[in-house]
Amino acid sequence: MFMKVSAVLIGSFLISFGINNFFVPHKILDGGIIGLGLIVHYQWGFNIGTTILLTSIPIYIYAWVYYRSFFINSIVGLVVSALFIDLFSFVKLPILQTSPLLDAIIGGLLLGVGVGAMFIYDISTGGLDLFAQMIAEAIKINVGIVVFIVDLIVVASGIVVISPQELVLSTIAVAATGIATTLLTIDPVKKYIIESN
Repeated sequence: MFMKVSAVLIGSFLISFGINNFFVPHKILDGGIIGLGLIVHYQWGFNIGTTILLTSIPIYIYAWVYYRSFFINSIVGLVVSALFIDLFSFVKLPILQTSPLLDAIIGGLLLGVGVGAMFIYDISTGGLDLFAQMIAEAIKINVGIVVFIVDLIVVASGIVVISPQELVLSTIAVAATGIATTLLTIDPVKKYIIESN
């Protein structure tokens, strides 16, 4: 139980830190429900975390009916990560920002580690990550791969609010997120982390 709570808190902080310090300053998108939250934020200025919570409602209704265990294991991840994104939005450390390309990679890796840390304990940040978990479970493939595909679809839809250069940076960020998530959730790594704790 302690490790699950730690994974949620640490993972949520890494996600929040990556978004607020590396993505938002350059209008970089993430994929999934976070990407949708960023699109709404860039277009209308709404809070990212609040948007994530609201847009996740239909997916959670579906999960409650068909994937009850995923619902239970991800509701906390959704709420905490969304609250952390809004709560820590004022924590901006410009000294960390180097170049848009490097920030896209660093931010993506932070998100990937944050999401992956939760996936290790079958916790998700909800939204489209929860949807990806359900797909991965149904077709028996690595959840990181499914998340990557879903993320690319969301980023591509963001072309209405970002420039082509920002779209390229967002694609790089999503790739970094997908790589970090996949590496943390491959069976040998996941098994080692769980058994060592």
